[in-house]
Amino acid sequence: MSNERYQGENSLGQSIILFVIFFGLFLGGIFALSFWSLESFAHAFVPGALGLGLCFLALVIPMTWIGRSNSAGE
Repeated sequence: MSNERYQGENSLGQSIILFVIFFGLFLGGIFALSFWSLESFAHAFVPGALGLGLCFLALVIPMTWIGRSNSAGE
């Protein structure tokens, strides 16, 4: 057994900042979806696309570009 401490990929401060940013994107997407109306296409498209886009970015960016790599050679 070694006495080395486990060193994660990010520091605690960086992890908290990233969580706040992407959680804010997700909440912004949910808030935009609350304005989604099915009365007309013009009123339904913009909030729906914005809400889905923000939720998509809030989930995909951390899972693909910020997350750990899946390389088994390490």
